Formats: sequence, C-alpha cells, structure tokens
Amino acid sequence: MSDIKRLDISPVGRVEGDLDVRVDIQDGQVVNAWTTAELFRGLEVILRDKDPQAGLIITPRACGICGASHLTCAAWALDTAWQTEVPRNAILARNLGLLAESIQSFVRHHYGLFQIDFTHENYKNSPFYDEAVKRWSAYTGTHYELGITISGRPVEIYALFGGQWPHSSYMVPGGVMCAPALTDVTRAWAILENFRRDWLEPVWLGCSLERYEQIRSYDDFLAWLDESPAHANSDLGLYWRMGQDIGLHTFGKGNGRYLAWGCLPHEDRYQKPTVETRSDSLRLRSGIYDFHTNARHGVNEKNVRENTRYAWYDEGDADVYPLDRETRPSQDNSVDHEDRYSWSSAVLYEGLGRLETGALARSMAYAEAGEDWQIHDPLVLNMMRSLGGPSLLLRHFARMHETVKLYREAEHCLREFRLQDEWYLKPREKDGEGFGATEAARGALSHWIRVRDGKIDNYQIVSPTTWNIGPRDSEGNRGPLEQALIGTPIANPRDPVEVGHVARSFDSCMVCTVHAHDAKSGKELSRFRVA
Repeated sequence: MSDIKRLDISPVGRVEGDLDVRVDIQDGQVVNAWTTAELFRGLEVILRDKDPQAGLIITPRACGICGASHLTCAAWALDTAWQTEVPRNAILARNLGLLAESIQSFVRHHYGLFQIDFTHENYKNSPFYDEAVKRWSAYTGTHYELGITISGRPVEIYALFGGQWPHSSYMVPGGVMCAPALTDVTRAWAILENFRRDWLEPVWLGCSLERYEQIRSYDDFLAWLDESPAHANSDLGLYWRMGQDIGLHTFGKGNGRYLAWGCLPHEDRYQKPTVETRSDSLRLRSGIYDFHTNARHGVNEKNVRENTRYAWYDEGDADVYPLDRETRPSQDNSVDHEDRYSWSSAVLYEGLGRLETGALARSMAYAEAGEDWQIHDPLVLNMMRSLGGPSLLLRHFARMHETVKLYREAEHCLREFRLQDEWYLKPREKDGEGFGATEAARGALSHWIRVRDGKIDNYQIVSPTTWNIGPRDSEGNRGPLEQALIGTPIANPRDPVEVGHVARSFDSCMVCTVHAHDAKSGKELSRFRVA
C-alpha cells in the first residue's frame, strides 16, 4: 500500500459559506475525512431574553436563500408553545411560500453550484462532455443562464403573499399577515404556468409532467430515457447518462440511514397544532429509514441529541437534547483534527446515531404508502435497491425528481384557497415550550423555543447542514458527509473535483449552520455586541 497523502481544501462550497474539508488519500481513494464549519452563527445567543416573536424576524435572516424554511419553523414553534389555532388558508399560504422558495433553490443549486462540475476537464473524454460544456458552463452555458433566470420566477409567487423575498416575516403565530385577492391567486397561477411551460417541461424533463409522473420504478425510468430523444437529452436525462458515464454512481454513498421531518401540514388536519399530532398531519411524510436493514421508524423530536465533543463549544461531551442545551461558544477556535475542529455540533438521533437528511431522505420517507392524501412515490428507493445502494448521483437525482412534486403541491395550495375565509386568528401569548420543523430544500430543519416570563428563555436551531456536515461525535463516529467522502476516487490530488462532487451533492449551507477570524493569524477580525 502507498503512503497517505493529506489534502486540506478550503473552501469546498460555492457561495453558501465556508466549508473546509481535510481528506487522507491512499491508493487513489479517500480513506479518512474531516469537515469543518468555519463560521459561528450565534442566533441562539442573539435570541436570548428577546420577545418570543423575535424569532420570526431574526431566524429567516440565517440564510438569504431559505428564509421561508426558518420562518415556517419559527411560526409553528410558537403555535405549539401558545396552543394557537391556524386557519386553513394560513396553512396553505405558509406551505406555498415554502414550496416557492424550495423550487427556486433546487434550480439555483443545480445550475449555479452543482452542475458546473460536469464541465471539469477530468471528463473531457466523456461522449457527453461537449454538450455539458455548452449547457452548464458557469455564466456562459445556455442552460446555466436559462436556469438561473427562471429560478427567480417561483419567488415572485412568494412575494405576492409574503410582501417580499427574501427575509419576509408574513407567517406569524395564528396564521399569516396577508389576505390575497383573486387577482393575486390568478397572477400566481400564471407565474407557475410560465415556469412549467418555459422550463420545467421542455428543459428539465423533455416531456409533460403527466408523462413523467408515470415513472414508478428504475425500469420505468430507463424505458422513459429510451422512449424519446427529448427525454434522453433533457437536463435530467443528460445528467443521469453523463453521471453514470463518469462514475458518479460509484461513490459518495454515505451511511445509508436517513431522517426527514416531513412538511406541508394538511390544511384541514393541523389547524390546532401540537407536537404530538404533527407527523400524522403532513402531506409530505416524516420518517427514518435504514437502507441496510430496511427498517423504518417514526420521528420524535425528543430523541434528537447534539454533541459538542469535537466542536468549539464549552459545553462538555455529553449528548444533549437541544432545548436543554445552553450555547456557549469557545474563545479558542483553533483547528485540531484530533480534538475540536468545527463550529457545527454533531447531531444524533437517540438509538440510531448519525442520520443523513435532504431530498434523498425525503424520498425514503414517502416511498412507503400512507394515507391517500399523502405523497407516495417509490421511484428513488427502487432505484437505490436496483443500483445496489445510495450514491452521490442518486442524491442529486432525488432533488431533480422532487421538483415535479413540489410544483404539484404549489398547484394544490392555489386550488384550495377560500379567499373569504380567515387568514389569521389572534393567539393568546403565554409561557411554554414549542417545536417547529419542516423540510428545507437541503433537508430536515427544526426550531425549539422555551418562553418564560414572557421572554425567550432558550431558542435552538438544528439545520439540515448541521445534521449532514457535523464533526465526529463523542463515540468517534463520522458525520454523514465525512462518511460519504470515504472511498471517493481522486484522479488528481492537485485538483480533487471529486471531493467537491460529494460535498455539493449535500448542498451544504454553512451560513445556516455556523465570527469571522483570520485563519493565518488566528486573530478575531470583528465582534458585534447585540444589546
């Protein structure tokens, strides 16, 4: 066996924060990995002793691309703490905002962050390379430009209901702060139809939504690819064919255990929200799935634990329920891969350990049939079984595939509005504990709040990126991304694009997960005090 070569890559991500990765390479493959979140987020510290509704304003600003997800969690957390009633129109309006933002995030991630890697010179011998360069080159690619442009359309719908995007706070305990007219709903329909007509069907799929929705198995998908050149040459078809040709189905597997909080509460089944009734009221189901054992589990927020053994916090090494945690950032954030090396905590699920979250995890949750009003689609799980397990190719495919489902759910919201009904019912403020969760584009997002003496006593956020890129836990178990990097082939250690492939298949958003400092001197660059 050859000697181990160590690479420190900083940053790995594009745009969305500083993710640093260290990998050990032996015989052309990654044999060990560490992921470092270099930025301290600190929202939990900022929110202490604030008005309970401060989370509605502050948490959506955790990120400029998924603020609706944080707003959704913040609103539902207070709804459960205050035991509010939420009108059906408000549930639909909240769901529509989340859907619009998620759809645009899928498109922007695909063209602006992920698909660019297919134009790397490593793949110049692929028969699909010239077409990939033509379509997906950054800034100059024909579909890059189209995709980035069309991604702005869904959030126009969000702005019709939320007043602006990003950083709207239109979701509030008891409902929403909007009462759209028929003209607003009609305009939203027109925007949605334009998105479908100009991009989703002709570019993304190469066929109608109705034809694509007939695909229920891997054999169906292969038959669809062969059925028409339009299918094979769509962005989805080209992604799959080139991805297999360059071997993306052979690595980036991860640990094969998945968690989804689920999202999109049913408008008639969750009007009096509680933590206990949440999972049974979701159109897009929650669940935990272990591919290796084929075991399924329900989700219970009481089983979530955070561990800071390898993170820069002065909180001890125990596994702690988020709402029992007091966020105490360490003043020493020097990177020590044998000790503490990240601002992200390690998130575990009691009894099941480290779990991956994201579109692939959601696909596992709704692969099993539920109620007739819930989403059911076995395709991605069938593909995983047919292909012998998960991979980075399948992880990103799950996002591309899910775009159709989110589009259909947006149609459902617009169809179900009853414009003359209530949009908001004023709640009674009181002390208590609440929990709000949803599925951001990147995966399972959750907020916990404790209100005491009319103020926030504790507020905790666990983002999907915290689940996915967290460091080792106190037992030494790697985080999901660290584990997914094991076995990655590296063609050129001087330009390890394959590490980027794996990292970007998780679409890590570091600003949601994680103080600026100078990496060379270790000096703090700035500090802000929030009174």
